[in-house]
Amino acid sequence: MSQSGPIILFDGVCKLCSAWANFIIAHDTERRFRLCSVQSAAGQRLLAEHGYPTDTFETMLVVDGQLGFEKSAAFFFVMNRLGWPWRALCVLRLIPRPLRDWLYDRIALNRYRLFGRYELCQLPSADHLGRFVDE
Repeated sequence: MSQSGPIILFDGVCKLCSAWANFIIAHDTERRFRLCSVQSAAGQRLLAEHGYPTDTFETMLVVDGQLGFEKSAAFFFVMNRLGWPWRALCVLRLIPRPLRDWLYDRIALNRYRLFGRYELCQLPSADHLGRFVDE
């Protein structure tokens, strides 16, 4: 994974998570982030390196060098880096982290039932070249 910059790991079969990846592609105009499906070889390697299970996926993870951010901390890391107007959502940090992460968990644990799932990971389109970690 030779390129630098934070990597957002997401569940590639989850429709909500795939929509999140598409949101990043659309709004990360400076290409600060790279995306990586947890089902890919690179995703599995990153999960293992950061001490996360490789067979169940219950949180979004953002890896920035040796640092890992999960749940609401990952969301705020991304929103802050995207800049305005998305940075404004960081005001939600005023909500105590245990409550934020509890709400995050409720959505994450029910995401397939609430939003559905794909049978296979969606393949990136040609205009997304360089946005996904593929090693």
